[in-house]
Amino acid sequence: MYYQIISFSHKNCDQSMREKIAFSDNEEKQLFLDQLVGFDFVHEAFVVSTCNRVDIVLATRDNFSSYHTVLGLVSQKSNINFYDIKAVAKRYDDEEAVEQFFLVVSSLDSLVIGESQITGQVKEAFKFSYENGTAGKKLNRLLSYAVKCAAEVRNVTNISQNPISIASVAVAQAHKLLGDNIQGMQGIVIGAGEMGVLAAKHLLRVGCDVILIGRTLERVEAVAESLGENVKADTIENLSKYLNRYRLLFSATSSKEPVVTASLIENESLQRYWFDMAIPRDIEDMDLEKLKIFRIDDLRTISNENHALRQEQAVRATEIVKRFQEEFYAWLRALSIEPVIKQMREDVARAIDAEMERALKKGFVPREYEANMRKMAEQMFKRFLHEPTQNLRASSTEKKNANCIESVKKMFNIDTENIDMKQYKNDHHTKGYNP
Repeated sequence: MYYQIISFSHKNCDQSMREKIAFSDNEEKQLFLDQLVGFDFVHEAFVVSTCNRVDIVLATRDNFSSYHTVLGLVSQKSNINFYDIKAVAKRYDDEEAVEQFFLVVSSLDSLVIGESQITGQVKEAFKFSYENGTAGKKLNRLLSYAVKCAAEVRNVTNISQNPISIASVAVAQAHKLLGDNIQGMQGIVIGAGEMGVLAAKHLLRVGCDVILIGRTLERVEAVAESLGENVKADTIENLSKYLNRYRLLFSATSSKEPVVTASLIENESLQRYWFDMAIPRDIEDMDLEKLKIFRIDDLRTISNENHALRQEQAVRATEIVKRFQEEFYAWLRALSIEPVIKQMREDVARAIDAEMERALKKGFVPREYEANMRKMAEQMFKRFLHEPTQNLRASSTEKKNANCIESVKKMFNIDTENIDMKQYKNDHHTKGYNP
């Protein structure tokens, strides 16, 4: 079994292509995953789809086949040429995949290093696939270690102190542009999800009042009430009124199509600053002289300029990731040897039973001696297997001995592919992530 990640992130794929590759709803994601795990060389898979990245995380039998299958399915889904997809896709196999996954979950590969959302987003992505049958114990092991790694990164470094996000970068940029004049202004926030709520909170912090816009008034009113008296709620039907009255806009919906279009603009004389935090984009391109639109990739550039200190902390955090990656593989190898040892002992017990029955039938051993003879045979084999099993356990944690374990399995015709590792996990001091 191998791990693999195919990544389309802000590092290797521009915003326009990420918009086409992104999964707009759970139905589209489920169809993609069902197709993917339908191939016999893909054990499990889940998709992390955020405003900054689309990562396909896999447990496979054959990384070459799974890589090209993912490219083909993404090409088919997005209507982008296969070779254009291949040109931007970043492939991580085995140990590189584990390291990359730990970096992502620890928020070290995010557009804004140290942002607080990604760990929860990855957990939710796994939970979706787990509940729909496309991810299970193989990727659960990877995720449980990644979550432990992320926790240590947060505890040991200060990379997540005063946690930031795309929303906080957007509001900080608005504050920089407007200075103290931002206090008392009205900020329009479209979307009552996590990103929209974060934007509203940051706007309130700098002294803005907020108009929260969503599709369902009842839900938006509930969110607005939780944020305080300086937040008013309204629906998307009344958006045009606010766009033509107020200068600041922050948008983060999950809409497949832009929700802010040129047809909504009546007053072109108003100096506007709009921040599009969505993938696909919420704000369509429009040619207005007094409009400045900041999109995801613009915010990335601003983030990189303003948060060099986090880069320094990220170096220390990356060392933690490397250690957890090594520990994870050592744990996997140690875990993999236990069913081998157990099956060797079960094979010995069956051999003793068969030979004892043959000896009794042929009269080689009197019936009254059966118990003593069986006990002696068991003790002999225990003594014989003791040192080899101890050596197997000791060597299993070392990467260089991986082929040795496979040779033992082949020599004794031992198949551990469908073994439930939960029965061994307590021996190796870890717990799986419970979705």
